Amino acid sequence: MEKFTILKSTAVPLSTENVDTDQIIPARFLKTTERKGFGDNLFRDQRYDAETGKPIESFPLNDSRYGGKILLAGKNFGCGSSREHAAWALYDYGFRAVVSDSFADIFANNALNNGLLPVRVSMRFISECFAEVASNPNATFTIDLERETITIDSSSLEEHFPIDAYKKECLMNGYDDVDYLVSLRDEIAEYEKRGKRI
Repeated sequence: MEKFTILKSTAVPLSTENVDTDQIIPARFLKTTERKGFGDNLFRDQRYDAETGKPIESFPLNDSRYGGKILLAGKNFGCGSSREHAAWALYDYGFRAVVSDSFADIFANNALNNGLLPVRVSMRFISECFAEVASNPNATFTIDLERETITIDSSSLEEHFPIDAYKKECLMNGYDDVDYLVSLRDEIAEYEKRGKRI
C-alpha cells in the first residue's frame, strides 16, 4: 500500500446518507479476488444510465467541477454487507480518504486494512466541508495523519479525528497486517533467542 502521511487535495461531495456497499460496488461486479479494476464500476448504478450506459451528469463523480483524492460523504457511509470490495473500489478509483460524520464499523475496518483512511468528524465540520466545496469546487483540504487532523485550507478550520494507533502506524508505513509482522522480524528473532536461553 502507499504510505499515508499528509494528504492535500480537492474533494468530491456525495452528501447522500446511508450509502451501502452495494451502491459503492454492485454485487454483479464481484467476480474476482484481485483488487484492481473495481474503480471502473464504483457507484456504477448511480454514475451510469441503466438503459443507455451513458454517464449521469448530475452524479458528483461525473461532474467535471469535482475531483481529488478525498470523498466527502453523508452519514452512515458504507452500511450494508461486509464486502471488502467497497474499499477496493474506492481506492482503485483514486480516493485515499473518505470524510463523514459516521461510518459502518465493518466498512471503516476494511478501509483501514486497504490503505483508505476513514476520517470521522463532527456533523458541524462535515457540513462546513460540504459548504466549502459548494462555494468553491477547487477548495482544498489537508489531512495530517500523524497529527490526526483535517483542515479546510481556506479558513484554517481544523478538527481532530480518532484512529486506532496500530492502524495509524500501518497506514503511515504503507503496511498491511503481514507487512507489519515482517517489519518486526528482528524483534521476534531476538525474543525467540531469549526464550531459548531460559
